[in-house]
Parts: sequence; C-alpha cells; structure tokens
Amino acid sequence: MNPRIIAAVIGVLAVLLVASGALFTVHQTQQALVLQFGEPKRVIAQPGLHFKVPLVQDVYYYDSRILDLDPQGQDMSLVDQRRINVDSFARYKIVDPLKFYQTVLTETAFRDRFANILNGSVRDALGRADLSDLLGDKRQSVMDEITKAVSRRAEEFGIKVVEVRIGRTELTADTTQATYNRMRSDRMAEAADFRGRGQEQKSRIEADADRERTVILAEGEKQSQTLLGEGEAESRKILNAAQGKDAEFYSFFRAMEAYRAALGDGSTMVLSPDSEFFKYFNRGGK
Repeated sequence: MNPRIIAAVIGVLAVLLVASGALFTVHQTQQALVLQFGEPKRVIAQPGLHFKVPLVQDVYYYDSRILDLDPQGQDMSLVDQRRINVDSFARYKIVDPLKFYQTVLTETAFRDRFANILNGSVRDALGRADLSDLLGDKRQSVMDEITKAVSRRAEEFGIKVVEVRIGRTELTADTTQATYNRMRSDRMAEAADFRGRGQEQKSRIEADADRERTVILAEGEKQSQTLLGEGEAESRKILNAAQGKDAEFYSFFRAMEAYRAALGDGSTMVLSPDSEFFKYFNRGGK
C-alpha cells in the first residue's frame, strides 16, 4: 500500500479521535460542569453540542429536573413523649452545579448527607408538636417550619428545595397499644359515669313516681270516703223519709233484706217459730 495513503488514513483517524474527544453533548434534562485537571472552568446549562479540550478537560453531568429525596423512615418522640413512625420526603433542584460539585461531588453523596439534614429537621419540628398537630389544622404550619429549616441548609449544597412533605405518620406498636389501653380506660370510666348518672336519675324518677302514687292514692281514698259518707248520709235521708211515710212498709222491707242476708246462702238457722225474726212468716196472708 502506498505510504501516502497510509499516512492520510492515520491522519484522518487522528483528527476523528481528537474531534470525538473535543465534542460532548448536553441533554435538555442535564447541565454540565467542565473541569480542567480537577479545577472547574465553566458551567453549561444550555442543551446541545459543546466543545472541550481533549485529554485535558473532563465533564460532569447533573440533572436539571426536579428530583426526589426519600430517606429511610424514622422513629421519634413527640412533645407528649409518644413514639411515632414518620416517613418524610423532599423535592429539590440543582441550581448551582459548581457549588454542588465542590460540596458533595456526586448525587449519591448528596442524598446521604441531605437525608440526615431532612430527618434532623423533621425530628426537631415534631419534637415540639403533638399528634393532634400532625392530624389537624396545624399540620401545614409544621410542614412550613420543616421546609424553612431545610431550605436554610440547601444553599450550601447549591440546590433549591421545592417541597418538603411528611408521608406516613403512625404510632409505634407499643405506643398504639398504650394509646388503645388509655382510650379503653377513658371509655370505661365514661361508661361508668353514664351508668351512675342513669342509676341516679332512675332512683329519682322512681322516688318521684312513688311519692306521686302515694299522693294520688291518698287523694282517691279521701275522695272515696267523702263520697261514701255522702252516699250513706243520702241513703239514711231517703230511708228516714220513706220510714216517715210508711213505717210498716219500711219495717217489712228491712225484714226482707235481713231474710236475704241470713238465708240467701243456704244457711241453717234454729229459731222458735214464734220468734220476732219470723213475724212476717207467721202472719200468713194477713
């Protein structure tokens, strides 16, 4: 083969090699940091094809999108000393690749360090709150407090914290059992109080009813005696009036009543025939 052709091929390959080492691409979801012998030279935020000095400069790529940080959940104590399991997560964005590189170098190292910061901020905020704060209207204020604490530390890493949230919040098994036992005791005490007040009300109602019954019976007895007396008085008045009109008929009527009372149930009486009791029998048809 012609030496000139060989030299030309080698030259072309060398140019291609140099060109490939001098060109690099930044994707639209990335940002790049160009280093020269480990020293930062420039930050590239625009996507596209860019140049660098081959064999001298290196490129570090960082994601330009909003990223998630979801550290391991942790157990912690609330202000009322109850233990809870908490899962927290944050959303962040790398806004200064140079500072990010100088502080943690890689995203893996950042996640390890910032996860501790996030968990510490959550622990500090929840240590001043109780369970009702996390489940009620104060939850957002607790979230804002944690977000502010984390955002103050974010600048030193060259990131911006977009959002911090608490996911799962639940009592530990021991705390759950203790809470259940306390709630059960409270409900039992409340039930006993209700039963006691019910029994007291029942006794009061029964006493009132007995008292009212006694009064009603007494009033009824009084009224019945009054009516009975009035009836007897009226009866005597009528009988006296009848006796005054026909004493013989009155005597006969009373005798008939005496016969019915004495003989109506089949009783046997031994009396003299001329007894005064049978005077109306002895008269015959007279």
